[in-house]
Amino acid sequence: MALFLLAGSFALNTPAAQAGSLGVGYDIGMGFLGAYNTDVDGRQAYCADLDANSPFSQTYGPETVTSLDSLSRQQLAELNYVLDRWGQSGDPNITAAVALHVWSVTSAGTYNSHGMSGDDYYVARAPASERATILANLATMRQEAASYAVTDPSLTLSLDMADQYAGTLTVATHPAGLTGTATLSDAVFADGSSSRTIGAGVHPIMGTPADGVPSYRIGASMSIAAAGYGAALDLYVTPGAQRLIAAVAGSSTGLSASAESPVIELDFQPEITTQVASRYVAEGDAFVDGLTVSVSKGTWIHLDGAPVEVTATGTLYGPFDEQPTEADTPPAGAPIAGTETVTLTGAGSYTSPGTIIAPESGFYTWVWAIDKDAHGDHAKYLTDSFTDRYGQVTETSVVPFQPVAVSEADQRLAVPGDALTDTITVSSSNGAWLKKDGAPIPVVFEGTAYQVPGTLPPTQNRVINVAAVPLGTVTVTADGPGVYTSPSVVAPSGGFVTWVWEVRKSSQPEWVRDYLANDWQDDYGINVETTSVRWPITVTSLMREYNVHPGGRAFDVVTVSGFPANHGDFTGDGYWGADVDELRHTVYGPFTTDTELTDDLDLTTAPVLAELMTPARNGVYKLGYTDEDQIVPTEPGFYVLVTTFTGDDRVQPYQSSPADVLERFYVPPTGTEVPVSVITQATPEALVGEPFSDTALVQGTKIPDGAYLVFRAYGPHPADADPVCEVPFFESDEIPVAQAGVYRSGTTSVDAAGNVYWIETLYDSDGGIIAEGECGAPGETTVVKEQPEELIVKTNAVPTVTLGDPAHDVATVTGTVPDGAQLWFEAYRQDGETATCTPEELVFTSTVIELDGPGEYRSDEVIFDRTGVYYWVETVTDAEGTSLHRGVCGAPDETTTVTDSPDEPDKPGTPGELAQTGGGDWWPLGLAGGLIAAATGGVLLFGRRLAIARERNGHVREEDMGFEEFKAQFEGAKED
Repeated sequence: MALFLLAGSFALNTPAAQAGSLGVGYDIGMGFLGAYNTDVDGRQAYCADLDANSPFSQTYGPETVTSLDSLSRQQLAELNYVLDRWGQSGDPNITAAVALHVWSVTSAGTYNSHGMSGDDYYVARAPASERATILANLATMRQEAASYAVTDPSLTLSLDMADQYAGTLTVATHPAGLTGTATLSDAVFADGSSSRTIGAGVHPIMGTPADGVPSYRIGASMSIAAAGYGAALDLYVTPGAQRLIAAVAGSSTGLSASAESPVIELDFQPEITTQVASRYVAEGDAFVDGLTVSVSKGTWIHLDGAPVEVTATGTLYGPFDEQPTEADTPPAGAPIAGTETVTLTGAGSYTSPGTIIAPESGFYTWVWAIDKDAHGDHAKYLTDSFTDRYGQVTETSVVPFQPVAVSEADQRLAVPGDALTDTITVSSSNGAWLKKDGAPIPVVFEGTAYQVPGTLPPTQNRVINVAAVPLGTVTVTADGPGVYTSPSVVAPSGGFVTWVWEVRKSSQPEWVRDYLANDWQDDYGINVETTSVRWPITVTSLMREYNVHPGGRAFDVVTVSGFPANHGDFTGDGYWGADVDELRHTVYGPFTTDTELTDDLDLTTAPVLAELMTPARNGVYKLGYTDEDQIVPTEPGFYVLVTTFTGDDRVQPYQSSPADVLERFYVPPTGTEVPVSVITQATPEALVGEPFSDTALVQGTKIPDGAYLVFRAYGPHPADADPVCEVPFFESDEIPVAQAGVYRSGTTSVDAAGNVYWIETLYDSDGGIIAEGECGAPGETTVVKEQPEELIVKTNAVPTVTLGDPAHDVATVTGTVPDGAQLWFEAYRQDGETATCTPEELVFTSTVIELDGPGEYRSDEVIFDRTGVYYWVETVTDAEGTSLHRGVCGAPDETTTVTDSPDEPDKPGTPGELAQTGGGDWWPLGLAGGLIAAATGGVLLFGRRLAIARERNGHVREEDMGFEEFKAQFEGAKED
C-alpha cells in the first residue's frame, strides 16, 4: 500500500513527461519484472541497477553513451541489439525476458548472488504459467545477440564501369545483412529505377548521361537505418534511483555512404540507311537519295550547344546492266558514276544534293560511308567508321534503256505476191540493254509495211504519209541486242513498200515498261527500208498479116499496159535507178519450121529481120506502118515478133514468148496456098460467177463463102475426172467467118467450181464441118475456182478520154463480200509529178454502190472540166463503215488522161487500135475487126502452155494436117 501511495504521489506531483513509470511487465508481489516508461520521449527503457530505487522521480535523458560501467563494447553492442529488437514490445513475456537479459549483463553480480541461477530466481516475479515462455524468449535473445550484434556497423560503396554505360555498384555492410535505399545519379539499376532498396553485394547499373553531353560521372549514395547495431546505448538518469537504458534511437542509428565514378568520356555511332527518291531515273535527270540517320550507340554529342558535324560520303556505283548482287563491299573495278557528301547534325532524314546526272542506261547503286579518321579533333566522339552494304535494292536506281532498231528490207526488188521481210539490227541507243534475273529484258518491236501512195519512191520523213496504206503489222520480240528477221507481209499488186518500226511501251508486258525510256519510231520512207514491188506490164499484140508474100510487108499492133502513168519521167534519186524508157520489138526469122519457135529458142543466135523501138509507156503502138519501121521479109519461112523490156527499179522485166502464134507470120514459097485451120484458146482460169470465153484464130487463103463458127462449153466437171463433152450448158450464136482472123465466143459463167471444156466448130454454108476441136484439148479448158476468202478488188479506169467525154472506173470484186458492204470511187486531179490524193486534189466522188457479192461494179460517168491526169482510188467498207479496202493513189490502170483531141489514128508509134488481120487483099476488113476487138477489151492471145502441150502430145487436128507450119498452138492473153 505504501508503494502504491508512493506511486500515486509521483503520478500526481511529477510532470508526466519527466518521471519514470512501470511499463509492460509483471508484478505479482515479488518485485516488478518488465519495462519502464521513461515518460521523457515515450519509449520503454529497462533498469540497469538491480539494487537501486525505482525511477519514479524526475528522469533525465536520454544520452547516448558508448561506455557503461565496466561493460565491454561487445556487451554494449549485445544490449543495444536486444533492446532495439524487443525492448519496445507490448508483450509482457518479451519485456520480462528483456529485463532479465539486461540485469544479467549490467548487474551480473547481484543477478547471480542468490545461490541459484539468476534467470530462475528473478523469473519467479512472473506468473508460474508464463515463466517457461519468458525463459525461452530470453534464450533466443541471448543467442541472436551473440550472433548478430556488432560493435562497429559500417557501409561502403564503390562504382566500377565496364564501358561507357554498363557498370556495377558494390555495397559492403557490417553486419552483412544490412539493407537500405541506394540512389544513383546519371544511372539506373537493372530494373530501370534510379533508387531502390538493396543490401550488400554487386548490383548492375547502366549509365544514363544527359543527351548530347561529351562526358559524365555516375554518383551513388546509400542510407541504412542500422538501429540496434553498435556499442552504444541511450541512458536515462533519475537522481537517487535506477538508471534506465534503451537502444540508441533516431537518426543517430543510421549509416550512409556515397561514391562517384571518374569522368566517363562519351562517343556515339551514327548509322545510315537509304532509300532512293525514285527507282527509275530518266537519262539527264539527277540521282537523289534519301538518308535516314540513326544512332546505334550513345546520343549525338553537342559541344557548346551545337551538334558535332559528321560528314557522310555517298558513292554511286554504275552503270551495270542488271541489279548488282548485294555484298559487304563493292567488287573490284566497279565503275563509279560520282560521289556526294551530306553533313549530318543529328538523327533524322536527309536528302542527297542531286549533283550526279544520269549519263546513260543502267543500274546505279549507292554506298554511304562515314570515315572516323577524316573528322580531326572530333574523331574521338565517333565510336567507329561506318559503311553500309553494296547493291541493296532500296539504294539502287534504274536509268531505263532506249531500244532502237536499224532495219533493211530483205528484198530490194520484188513482184506482187512475194513475201516481204525486213531485217532489224536492235540495240540500245543510250547505253546498256538492261537485264533482269540474268537475262536481257525482252522488247517487242512492231513493224508496219506501208504501201507508198503513188508510183514514186517515198521521201524520208519523221511523219508517216497520211495517204500510205498499211499492208500489215508484224512483231519481233528482241531478247537483247542482235539481228532479227521479221515475219513476212505479202507484196501488193505493185508500187513501193516501206517499213516503219516502232517500240511502244503500252505494247510491252507490264513488268517491262518501266525499264524502257520512251516510245520510239524510225523514219518513214528510209530507202534501205523500202522494197520496190515492180509493176507487171501486160503486152497484147496481133500481127495484121498471118501470111506475107516475099517482099511484102508485115504489120503489128501492140497494146501496152501496166506501166505507171509517169513511167519514163523518173530520173532516179541516187538509190533508186531511173526509168528505162524503151520497149524493144525484134522480128526474128526466117525459121524453116514453126517447131523451132518455142520458149527455149536461143534469141542470142536467132536470125534477126528487124528491130523496132517504142517508149516504155502505156498505149497502143502500130509497128511496120512507116518507111522507117517497115517489116519486109525477103525469104520464105516463119517469123516471130518478140517484145522485150529489160526492166527497171519500178517495172518488172518482160519478154513475150517466141512461141506466141499471134506474133508470128509465114512467108510461103511463091504459089503456095495456106489451108484453112482453126486454133483456139479459152480463158485459162476464172472464179465462180466471173465471165469467161473462148477465142479462135481462123487461118487459110481460101475460106468458103458462108462459113461460120459455133463455140460450145461443157461442165463444170471435177478436175480429177476425165473430160466429158455431151450436153453443152453454153452454145454461142453462129459467127460468120468471111476471112482469116480472130473470132470470140462471147462470155458465160458458172455457179460452181470445176473444169469447163470448150469445143469450137467451123461449118461451111451447108452445115458441113470444116474443122472441129476435141474435148479436153490443151488450151481449151477453163479452170473455174471458188471465190477466195479474202476480199480482193482490182480496178481498171478508162485510160484516155477527150475533154468533154465521160470517164469512169470499173472495180472487179472477188472473194467474200460481207453483208452491207459498200463501194465508191474518187478521182483526184494531179498538178505535179508526185502522186497526191488528198482532199485538195479531190474532184469527183461517185455515188455509193451496195455490193451484193463478187462481180464487176462501175462508177458513175464523170466529165472532167480540164485536161490533165486524174488518179482513181476505190474504197470498200463494211456495214459499220470500217474500211475493208482502199486503192493506192497513182496505181497503174487507175489513171485517166484527159486530152484536148484524140490521137491521130494512123500516126506511127502512137496508141492506135489492134488490127484483126488476115492475108491477101481483105486486110482492111481484118483491121476493122481488130479495132472492134480492141474497143471491147482487146484480143486474148494464145498461150505458150497450149502450144508446148500440143507439140509434146503430138496433137494435130485433121483440118490442120494440110498446113504443117500452123500446127503449133498459141497462148492466150499475156499477163504478168
